[in-house]
Amino acid sequence: MPRSTRSVVLRDEECQQKVLQRFDGQYGSQTELAEYIYDEYKESMVQSTVSKFFSMQPVDRKKFIQICAALGIEDWRSVGIPYRKLADTTDNSDYEDLEELQEVEESEKQEKIPTLFTPLPMSALEYPDGEQLALNSRFYVERPPVEQQCFEEISKPAALICIKAPQKMGKSSLLARIIQQAKNQGDATVIMNFELGEKEFFSDLSTFLRWVCDRIILELTKENLELATELFEKLDEHWKLAPRIGSKLAVKYYLERYLLPKINQPLTLALEEVDRLFEYPGIYKDFFGLLRSLHQEGRQQEIWKKLRLVIVHSTEAYVPMDINQSPFNVGLPIELPEFTPAQILDLAQRHQLEWSNTEVEQLRDMIGGHPYLVRLALYKIACGEITLSRFLETASTPSGIFSNHLRHLSLILTEQQELGAAMKEIINTNKPGKFSDAVRYKLIALGLVNLLNDEVIIRCKLYYQYFQNF
Repeated sequence: MPRSTRSVVLRDEECQQKVLQRFDGQYGSQTELAEYIYDEYKESMVQSTVSKFFSMQPVDRKKFIQICAALGIEDWRSVGIPYRKLADTTDNSDYEDLEELQEVEESEKQEKIPTLFTPLPMSALEYPDGEQLALNSRFYVERPPVEQQCFEEISKPAALICIKAPQKMGKSSLLARIIQQAKNQGDATVIMNFELGEKEFFSDLSTFLRWVCDRIILELTKENLELATELFEKLDEHWKLAPRIGSKLAVKYYLERYLLPKINQPLTLALEEVDRLFEYPGIYKDFFGLLRSLHQEGRQQEIWKKLRLVIVHSTEAYVPMDINQSPFNVGLPIELPEFTPAQILDLAQRHQLEWSNTEVEQLRDMIGGHPYLVRLALYKIACGEITLSRFLETASTPSGIFSNHLRHLSLILTEQQELGAAMKEIINTNKPGKFSDAVRYKLIALGLVNLLNDEVIIRCKLYYQYFQNF
């Protein structure tokens, strides 16, 4: 039977979809792919050859392998098979396929055709800076059932969601998706990040609450100057009562009697970085008590059903508060977990890395499932800056990819000597001593340690190795 060991074709439609997905994530056109191959191998690759490849037509084997390499497919045999000019329905067809593959393998040894991993173009990747991922990001990893729980909760009258997780665990990215869900259901939305507040606004409770009201108005009226003027004038009027009835009641009456009725739609109010308020004992207890009170008003008065709250924080456990005033023990509590092995494998595949569970476990052994650390490692490996083996050798060293992140944490531990001393004790003793709640939960908020049965343990090998000589 006539055969051609010089031509290869995609195995089936499933393989066709696989290569098309990889192409869509890397290149703007087939011509761009052909140009990339020319730059890489200094051999011409016409667009028509690329087109044949994707349309399941036979392609010269060497060209087929080069296209696969450019798409990040290390083993071309996973998607391709030697092409036959005539269909064979005999019983020994599998044997002949095997014979052809063996011929191909032998000739490859002679020709030394490159089949090594080819890095993804930078345009196909997103550098993980630890900040919020865009709503359309293909690198956002859902952590079921977290997202669905939040979407269902934010649709309820007088909803309250408390999202807690250490730094760089994905809180802002989750919040962005909750806010989008709120917008989709017709809510007005306001996101208030307390890190943006100047110190003078935290001088006393009245000044702080007036600043909060001003921020809400500004966010609600970005495109409506007339409404902004009206809301500010009414706030000035209501605030005259503050010295007589207190600023908390002044806020409540303003929202209840004017702002909420005026906007004529539910209001989802998201509060980010509320941990900053813990630095101001004269503010946080009253403010958090006010939030809890407003949430509970939703059980009694129709107007307060329109207010939905989302509170985002790293930790609150060390803050002394009356449990009857805290908003953290009511509503829906959400604690963001680390990525699971399956989620890391999925994310590696989105970076078009041909990984198995073996590589995932090697990565997890060093950094666990910390979202930021995982994403940065996958990014660096996918764009060809480092190999997995080299990453494992250098991760905790000054030349490793986490050097800036580790120096930042080291600086915090140096400046806050109590935290630094606690970290040393955790690393250098089998049974760490007793730490104050403030120390324990600040280390948790930084993402350096976890609590296991009330025992403080180092989060991952990366931190253990780096801070061992701290």
